[in-house]
Amino acid sequence: MALPEFRALLGARLTSSLASSAMATIVAYQVYLLTFDPLALGWLGLVEAAPAISLALFGGHLADRRDRRAIVLISSAVMAASALLLAIDSIDAPRFGALGIFAIIFVTGVAGGFQRPATSAFEAQVIPIEQITRGTSWASSTSQLGAIAGPAMGGILYGVIGAVPTYLALAGLFAISTGCMALISRKAMPRPEPGEDLRSSLFSGVRFVARTKILLGSMALDLFAVLFGGAMAMLPIFVTANGWGSIGLGLLRTAPSIGALLVMLIATRRPPTRRAGPIFLACVAGFGLSIIVFAWSGDFVLSMAALFISGVTDGVSMIVRSVIVRVSSPEAMRARIASVNWVFIGASNEIGAFESGVAARLLGVVPSVAIGGFVTLLVVATVAFFVPELRRLDLTQPPAPPAPA
Repeated sequence: MALPEFRALLGARLTSSLASSAMATIVAYQVYLLTFDPLALGWLGLVEAAPAISLALFGGHLADRRDRRAIVLISSAVMAASALLLAIDSIDAPRFGALGIFAIIFVTGVAGGFQRPATSAFEAQVIPIEQITRGTSWASSTSQLGAIAGPAMGGILYGVIGAVPTYLALAGLFAISTGCMALISRKAMPRPEPGEDLRSSLFSGVRFVARTKILLGSMALDLFAVLFGGAMAMLPIFVTANGWGSIGLGLLRTAPSIGALLVMLIATRRPPTRRAGPIFLACVAGFGLSIIVFAWSGDFVLSMAALFISGVTDGVSMIVRSVIVRVSSPEAMRARIASVNWVFIGASNEIGAFESGVAARLLGVVPSVAIGGFVTLLVVATVAFFVPELRRLDLTQPPAPPAPA
């Protein structure tokens, strides 16, 4: 793809992912150093998830009615301002405590509730439908490149120059991301459904997903697999217990992204379209197995390898899931369907972090993470049984988007 706007989109994705992943790494590390409580890491995820999930449906409604580009630009600017606030908070972190960090992360959650549906719908207008699988692979690869460098960069900068300069650098990256998005022209908005009131519009995406089995099955698989199979929120505890330090934390957070990036780069040339459904299910099962190995490892190299495999499997499933959402979404409802998808993703990531913190407090860190991997395998078997359309899915010839009811 040689489109100038697509290159600007990739630039925005790269810098945003770089800053976001670095910020998530050092914020979690700061919170744990301030509290030494695994439940605090769970609360950190919940504080971000609550506003993001609560506002996602309204964010989708707004992005199907108002300029999607403007929504993305404003929310990206809020992320830059949040990084600046974290720098100010870090000048005297013990004075403000974890609550000061929680308050700022709450603001990023509010921005995410509007940004995510708008970004997904806006990107679909930038990437031509005939290039959807390859374009999605390139966009996802770029995000993963940022996710690889971000945690390592954040951990190293935090250890070398401290929290305040690191957060200032991340604010600069968010500003660059905002500038890249500004280079993309405004896109035409779809006509709203005549006579549709606010309530009907808010829940139309939910109703559409509920009656489209392949959408519901793929989203549910992601929700429950990551909700119970995620181990990333507990990394500061594994790192502290084994004495691997902030650099070790950055490297471990980077390992899944390296695996995902490699497989996504391969997908730009050989996209996983033929027998996409069985590949999708097998990869989610592989993700669960890798989490079980990580939980019982105790060795840095083996832990890195297990997280690398988790990234490989998650990378393939991410591409297939993204294509399913885009080819199954009519343009007039694209942002609202994307908002439902982001509710599933937000619940699986951020609420999954809270679930991990609670389970670690009750059962211990290692048993809670291992049990989550076994639950992931059970979820894959359940979805495969109840959604046969997903088992038979082939994206060689993507279906035309169904019309809204």
